[in-house]
Amino acid sequence: MNLKNIHNVFFIGIGGIGMSAIARYFAANNKAVSGYDKTPSQITNDLEKLGVEIHFNDVVKNIPISFLNKDKTLVVYTPAISKNHKQLNYFIQNDFKVYKRSEILGEITKSTFCLGVAGTHGKTTTSSILGHIMAEVKATSFLGGIAENYNSNLILGEDKISVVEADEFDRSFLQLSPNIACITSMDADHLDIYGAPEALQESFFAFSQKVSDTLIVAKGLPIEGLTYAINEDADYKVFNLRIKNGKYIFDVQTPSEKIYDITFLLPGNHNIMNALAALAMADVYGVSLEIIRKSLATFKGVKRRFSYKIKSNDFVLIDDYAHHPTEINAVESAVREMYPNEKVLVVFQPHLFSRTKDFIDDFANALSKFDEILLLDIYPAREEPIKGVTSEWLLNKIENSNKKLTQRIHLVKDIKNSASKIVVMLGAGDIGVMINEVAEQFLKPQENEV
Repeated sequence: MNLKNIHNVFFIGIGGIGMSAIARYFAANNKAVSGYDKTPSQITNDLEKLGVEIHFNDVVKNIPISFLNKDKTLVVYTPAISKNHKQLNYFIQNDFKVYKRSEILGEITKSTFCLGVAGTHGKTTTSSILGHIMAEVKATSFLGGIAENYNSNLILGEDKISVVEADEFDRSFLQLSPNIACITSMDADHLDIYGAPEALQESFFAFSQKVSDTLIVAKGLPIEGLTYAINEDADYKVFNLRIKNGKYIFDVQTPSEKIYDITFLLPGNHNIMNALAALAMADVYGVSLEIIRKSLATFKGVKRRFSYKIKSNDFVLIDDYAHHPTEINAVESAVREMYPNEKVLVVFQPHLFSRTKDFIDDFANALSKFDEILLLDIYPAREEPIKGVTSEWLLNKIENSNKKLTQRIHLVKDIKNSASKIVVMLGAGDIGVMINEVAEQFLKPQENEV
């Protein structure tokens, strides 16, 4: 496919975080971009400000007339879209060029020197850190989150180097052709797609076989490559890690040299691992360690990854996308590091009935570590309910007496009734919208910012 011959690009599911990055890319390259999404959001609002025409009703007549020329129009869809989608079926039945998001991302990046970041956890933050570093060499980065430094999920550079988040969902990352790649983690997830953890691991192995130059893996993963770790023997090793004035400072041993006193703002050992993975990839590419050090010191984070919504002397509200037990454990560990003497309330919205069912005991164990727990209903996303799989079932398994079910309309009241100074709101559903409503209610009385 020659993308230069494409005049129009229509996105079905344009508001998705991965889809919108590609939509931004085509808009920046002077293509006419339009699309459908189920509901308006901040992402769709931002795209519309770029001149992208978006509608929210699945009706064929809503497709702009100029996009009905199949010789000039490319159609991109997300696998989360229903097979019964009217517009998608119209394009398929009329022989338009119709591709999954992952296929187009593979097509865009195959002529570039591609750095791919894979893993069931950490890939969005790692790819955003790497994109920030590689901006120094004018890489174009397609991210799975909104990088705070750029307020975007696209860091636009040139077409010679690309940084991509290699997504294991639906085996999407097998469409990529990375020159350098890393694998941050391979914990069981997406079992609604894979069926068994072994199938997920097989897909990561298949991804590793697509890496042409260098593969970098977190130490302990069952795949061969350069390794990275904290305070363990590895090809890339963090040592002398300390916290000073709320910042992490550490040293790194690479295969050939040491670099001292790296400053990094994001809390938690899991984020130090993410920074180390990005450092290793950039170092293998050939970016100088001094540029890497400076970039790590200025990286501000990713929205909804341990993002402070309120940070005062009296009250702290933290937003995080964590929706898997491993991620919840990482957030709990990070918040204890930052606030070792404070009580912590977690508000959690489970994401997907299947994920809740598959990891029910692990979710219960992770949530039990907090001082107080508020549990929202399960966010269904693309799924129909599963009989017996409810938030009440999860609540009953949590071994902590300070727990209760809550609803959106009661959330502010329940948080105000809590004795905890630190509140973390976790989940991948619409809790990301709820936290803005909570913050609005708490912001006015908050003073003495720290």
